[in-house]
Amino acid sequence: MPDSALIVVDVQQAFDRDDYWGTRNNPACEDNVAALIEAYRRRGDAVVFVRHDSDEPESPLRPQEPGNAFKDCVTGEPDLLVAKSVNSAFLGDPPLEPWLRERGIGTIAICGIQTNMCCETTARMGGNLGFDVRFALDATHTFDLPAYGGGTITADELARVTATNLHGEFATVCATRDLL
Repeated sequence: MPDSALIVVDVQQAFDRDDYWGTRNNPACEDNVAALIEAYRRRGDAVVFVRHDSDEPESPLRPQEPGNAFKDCVTGEPDLLVAKSVNSAFLGDPPLEPWLRERGIGTIAICGIQTNMCCETTARMGGNLGFDVRFALDATHTFDLPAYGGGTITADELARVTATNLHGEFATVCATRDLL
């Protein structure tokens, strides 16, 4: 029985649309996600895929849109598929927390898209629920955002702030190589 799980958050084709999302960071994200999936499977640990099924009318992540599909780096069948329409993977269907607890899984590693949105929210909630959370920063990516009060916050800066917010409080921020 696995004692840890990889949570692959929202690695979906819609996030390839620069015209919708804008400029992204970390071009190595998908390769690192693929390496983590392969390593967790090889070790016999659990692999959970999380898919964002948006209910927003214009979102490319709506279930009927091609962008809802997983990217090619998300391979094989997961041990659990969670569908959600909010930021946290813990608030999807089927519920993630009871599934992890029933299997005695106390350590989770998080990777996916977006670093500062669904990945960060899932990590915060996982930490609050008492899980030992590992946040694979280099297996996430995000996009530049308009800043409150004006200007732009770059994707790299958002990732750095996310890592700072999480590390030591909600999660251990690490690199893919640390989890392989």
